[in-house]
Amino acid sequence: MEKPEAFDVLVVGAGAAGIGIGTVLKDLGLENFAILERHRIGESFRCWPQEMHFITPSFPSHGFGHLDLNAITRKTSPAIGFRREHLTGKQYAQYLETVADYFQLPVSTNVEVQKIEPLLQGQGFLVHVPDGILKTQFLIWAAGEFQYPNLTPFPGAELCLHNSQIQSWTDLEGDEFIIIGGYESGMDAASNLVALKKHVKVLDRTGIWASPDADPSISLSPYTLQRIEFCYSTGRLELIGNAAIEEVEVVPNGYAVYSEYNKWISPTQPILCTGFEGSLKQITHLFNWSEGYARLTEEDESTMTPGLFVVGPSVRHGNLIFCFIYKFRQRFAVVANAIAQRLGIDPAPLNSYRQDGMFLDDLSCCDNDCLC
Repeated sequence: MEKPEAFDVLVVGAGAAGIGIGTVLKDLGLENFAILERHRIGESFRCWPQEMHFITPSFPSHGFGHLDLNAITRKTSPAIGFRREHLTGKQYAQYLETVADYFQLPVSTNVEVQKIEPLLQGQGFLVHVPDGILKTQFLIWAAGEFQYPNLTPFPGAELCLHNSQIQSWTDLEGDEFIIIGGYESGMDAASNLVALKKHVKVLDRTGIWASPDADPSISLSPYTLQRIEFCYSTGRLELIGNAAIEEVEVVPNGYAVYSEYNKWISPTQPILCTGFEGSLKQITHLFNWSEGYARLTEEDESTMTPGLFVVGPSVRHGNLIFCFIYKFRQRFAVVANAIAQRLGIDPAPLNSYRQDGMFLDDLSCCDNDCLC
């Protein structure tokens, strides 16, 4: 049997998390690593509807010692590159490509990771790909979220159209729409449809638009609230809270959407904005899910599978939710530091990440407010 090609580190995914951690590994001087991407760099962002933009604003603030909120590495700024605060998905994918080219990151595209096989006694992993098997001492999971939509939240959900399946809101025919789910993707859909002179009802189980929480991982962002306020003033938007949808079915005049006590009829296919299951579902057996999310050590390593690290929006520590770029990039250097220590690499280059606010290694002193 041919001996597998061996690496010190393999990174799965070449989105914001994968390219971001790749730049840190490069800064460490690590040579024997690779980034595996099943499509193209930034593919999750390329899949966004054409009208979708970042809700976190990009802005140049290097002169004040702060990073652009959507930058994944130092001395870069999507705002400067595109002269825009709220980038589209395709623009951000171009930014990621530019970063990968500049740092000469070892990205292999069109490589589908088929299976992760941990070796005994923490001796690394065998990563099965179409062309064979790769061996690595450490594995960093950085796969995207947008490509794993939650398509089955209730009976009849298959009759709906998930927002991730829409290339452009201009493609939808009809004048009246029901959106199921009132968080960011639902409000983005509503904003774009109202802008097209459509009448929209948004059904949400809680009425998230009224949440006073300061953390945008829990409540709507100011950018979204501002857009919704304008849409509401047009009279073409109706927000309906306390509407936990239980079923959707086809009826003679369209689609019936049911909650426990109410029923709504939509002449057009309901829009499903119920979020994403996350890429960790591909390797659920390698994590402890006893708390409802993948349990990680303080170095973002699986508590069940030594050597397996997670970067990106799936990282969570108790009430700390790292689902925005400006949040999860603070953990890149934490993961890199842990790997450097075990490989015997001098972690001194990571000191500059602390100075730039990109090294959050003390979870005990943090709460949601300080991350937002």
